Amino acid sequence: MKSRDTSARRRVPVLLFLLALASCAAPCGAQEAARATPYRVGYVLSMPRPESHLFEVRVDVEGLRGAGHVDFQMPRWSPGRYAVYDFAKNVQEAKFAPPCGPPVDCGLGRVLYGADRLDTQTWRVKTEKHWRSVTFFYKVYADDLSGTFSQLDERHASFNGGSVFAYVAGHKQDAVTLRVEAPPGWKVFNGYTTREGQTEFSFPNYDTMIDAPTEVGRGFTVETFEVAGRPHRVLVHSFGEEGGRRAELVRQIEKVVRAQVALMGEPDYEQYTFLFHFDPTARRGDGMEHLNSTQIVETGPLSENSVFNDALGTASHEFFHVWNVKRLRPQGLGPWDFTRPVETRGLWIAEGFTNYYGKLALRRAGLWDDARLLASYGMTVTGVENAPGSRLMSAVESSLLAPFLDRSTHEQRTNLPNVSVSYYPKGETLALALDLLIRGRTRGRASLDDVMRRAYDEFYLKSPNDSYYLKGRAYAVEEFERLASQTAGIDLSDFFARHAHGVEQPPYEEALAGVGLRLLRPSGAGAFRIEKDDRATPEARALRDAWLTGKK
Repeated sequence: MKSRDTSARRRVPVLLFLLALASCAAPCGAQEAARATPYRVGYVLSMPRPESHLFEVRVDVEGLRGAGHVDFQMPRWSPGRYAVYDFAKNVQEAKFAPPCGPPVDCGLGRVLYGADRLDTQTWRVKTEKHWRSVTFFYKVYADDLSGTFSQLDERHASFNGGSVFAYVAGHKQDAVTLRVEAPPGWKVFNGYTTREGQTEFSFPNYDTMIDAPTEVGRGFTVETFEVAGRPHRVLVHSFGEEGGRRAELVRQIEKVVRAQVALMGEPDYEQYTFLFHFDPTARRGDGMEHLNSTQIVETGPLSENSVFNDALGTASHEFFHVWNVKRLRPQGLGPWDFTRPVETRGLWIAEGFTNYYGKLALRRAGLWDDARLLASYGMTVTGVENAPGSRLMSAVESSLLAPFLDRSTHEQRTNLPNVSVSYYPKGETLALALDLLIRGRTRGRASLDDVMRRAYDEFYLKSPNDSYYLKGRAYAVEEFERLASQTAGIDLSDFFARHAHGVEQPPYEEALAGVGLRLLRPSGAGAFRIEKDDRATPEARALRDAWLTGKK
């Protein structure tokens, strides 16, 4: 049937446009604001009553230039931990203050007004045309020591920016400043600390600011060593017995750093900071990577061997993220849209390969022997190959489902344990098989080490910037796979198709045999074992030694 109402047809585009505006939530406003003149954004974090577990946050926004409103949003999740935690749940008493000056008289103190809450994570402050600034105030409850959350109590403050700081919607890319107002006698320290007593910091954007976990307190120590002409600081915040092992921890971390710099080359930072917490009262252990620091939480005393070794292993894993994840990164990892869960297909490379190299670095640093390394890889193979989800979920799909798998909590009953596999161990087994396959098939002319170095060089160091956040650009998984084939000089497309995009078991036997190793398969659901093959050829043994030591 033909429409006879031509005026109605003319109105349709207008109506659709109006409907789009009406349905546009804060992210749409963010897109519009992103094209506006940058704001000057300053944060002040105070903690006047540590026993209350309440941080008090002030956000000063200047340069409004007649904007009708300013939206403030709390992230729904935090980089490095991909489960959705909705940090806004701990925000309370959100208020704002207009600028001082006519017609607002601040002579007797600033009057605070309640901010309008638009949704679960967004507050809107409506502004007048003559306003050039606005100040947003709120409090955040924090009593969870981890690499994701924050804690404030009588002992210290440990904050991770994503769980504490709201961003100005549409202006995450603007430069920001942070001032920390600590209780008397408490020191402030993070990866950007450059001098004693520093409490003020400047960052090129919000994303970088929240990538700087910070310790505030009086009971921690900092020791420094130098590698590649750069200072590396080890902060230790410890409760319980230490057994005199603090200095030993620093010495062994230095060996790990040297081994990884030898592998990947000169790191792209001015300084690096390890922040350790040894706290038996912490609910769980954790490790979280950041651009020039890492935060590691151990739930036992430093004096215990198991705790010491776990701290060292976590440090090795997190430090390799300096190259893999924080700079060499798959698409989806920064800058982030914190209004929705992350989507990336490459965590099996970003996290799984880091698992692989974190362990290998301990061997190359001389802290593990061959047997310990092989036993650890064997345990990972056992876990993956005995997992029912290993034959149902690929490494790529596991990466996409990180918001469901990465310490995510589920109120409803799910079948995820039976149909999923973690990208951490899955990626580790793929890295093991891939590295040894390349070494064996090329007779030692190439390795996964070469692939990682070239990928870092091509995608991070030499590519044009794809955003305000970081140097270089994020890669598509297929780009990484093509680069691996080019670097190795052999076609690896079938490997990736079958074992990364598909669910077939990696070719362990061929990979291990090529470097003088063998896989002992269990009967039933027992443990796989990797051991040296005494019957291996001299060439295979030489390839094995080169792999273990990192030397050609």
